[in-house]
Amino acid sequence: MPEYDWRAVEAAGGRMTSGRLEATSQEQALRQLQQRGLVPVAVQPAGAGASAAALADAPTARRAPWWSRSRGVTRADVLAATHELAVMLRAGLPLAYALRILVEMSAKPPVQALLQQVLDDVKGGAPLSRALARQGDVFGDFYVQMVRAGEAAGQLPATLERLAEHLARSAALRESVISAATYPAILLVVALLSLVGMIGFVVPQFEKLFADMGDAVPLPTRMVLALSHHARDWGLVWIGVLLLLAVAFVAWRRTPAGQVRWQALLLRLPLLGRLLHGFQLGLFARTLGTLATSGVPLLSSLDIAVDTVSSQPVRQALRGMVMPVKSGTRLAQAMADTRQFEPLAVNLVRVGEETGRLGPLLLELARIADQRVETGLKRMLALLEPLLIVVLGVLIAGIIVSILLGILSVNEIAA
Repeated sequence: MPEYDWRAVEAAGGRMTSGRLEATSQEQALRQLQQRGLVPVAVQPAGAGASAAALADAPTARRAPWWSRSRGVTRADVLAATHELAVMLRAGLPLAYALRILVEMSAKPPVQALLQQVLDDVKGGAPLSRALARQGDVFGDFYVQMVRAGEAAGQLPATLERLAEHLARSAALRESVISAATYPAILLVVALLSLVGMIGFVVPQFEKLFADMGDAVPLPTRMVLALSHHARDWGLVWIGVLLLLAVAFVAWRRTPAGQVRWQALLLRLPLLGRLLHGFQLGLFARTLGTLATSGVPLLSSLDIAVDTVSSQPVRQALRGMVMPVKSGTRLAQAMADTRQFEPLAVNLVRVGEETGRLGPLLLELARIADQRVETGLKRMLALLEPLLIVVLGVLIAGIIVSILLGILSVNEIAA
C-alpha cells in the first residue's frame, strides 16, 4: 500500500505535527488525518519531498536552505502561504489562528516578519484584505481585491484556493518559458566562446607559418589573420565599448520613453512579437476572469486586469476599454474596438456576458492563449536551435578552411 508523508495541525492544541501513514490514495490519507482530529496542511507521496523524520525534527514544517533565509519574499513564498492558509481556513480554523500557524511554519525571516505583521493587523481588528493592502508591494492590487471579494461574499477559503491556482498557473507558464529558452541561450554562449577561442588562440598559432609567403597567402586566409590581429589588438577596447553600450541601453530602457519604445519594438518582431502579445492578453484574461469569478465588480476587475499587463503599448490599448465599459458598452464590444483581440476571444466574452458565465469563459480564453504561447515558443525555439548550430558550424568551418587553404599554398610553394 502506498505511503504518504504528511504534516497537519492539531485542531485542539494548534500544535504542528507530521508523520507518515499508509493509504490507498491521497484523498483517503486526508480523511484519515481528519478522523484523528488533525487539520491537514500538506500530504504527499513518501519520498516526493522532505521525509517524515526531517519534518518532525523541528516545530517548523518547512526548512529553507541557509542561503535563502536572508532573501526577500518571493512569488513562491506568497503562493505557498496562500495555499496553506486556504487549506486551514477550509478546515474551519479561525483566521488569526491559521495566520499564527503560518508564522510558526515559516523558515525565512522576511516571510515570518511579513506574516507576523499581517497577523498583528488582523488581531487589531483589520480585515485580512486591509492587512494585506498595507503590504501592497508584496501582494499587489489583484491579490488584495481578490481577498476583499472573498470576504464580502463569505467565501474566503474558496477565494484563496482560486487565487493560489491563479498564481500557480502564472508561475508554471513563466517556468516553461524560462526552461524552453535555456538551451538556446547556452548554445549561443558556447558559439560565441568557440569563435573567440578560434580567433584569439587557434589562428595565431599558424601565423608564423604564413609570415614569409607575402601576397601568396590566399585572400580568405589573409582575412582570417587580419581579423585575429584586430581581435588581439583591439579586443579589450571593443569589450569596453560594448559594455558601455550595454549600460547605456539598460539606462535608456529604464526611462519611460525608452521602455515604451523598446516594448513596441519587441511587439513588431516577426515571431517573438506575436508570442509576447499573446502572453500579455492571456495574463489580462486570466486576471479579469479570476476577479470576475470571485465576485469583484467588473469595472474594478477591468482596472486591475489592465494594470497587470506589463507591456505598456498593450496596456495603453487595453485601457481604452475602461471608459466605454463605464459608459455602458458591453465588454465584448469594447474588446473588439481595441483591435487587440482575435474574433475567438471577442465571441467567447460575448457568450460569457449573455450566459452569465463571463469569469469561466475568460479563464478558458486565458488557457487557450497560454497554450498558443507555449506551442509557438516551442516551435520558434525548435527553429532557432538548428539555425544557431548551422551558423556556428559555417563560421568555424570558414575559419578552418581558410587556414587549410594557407597550408596548401605553403606546400605548393615548397614543392
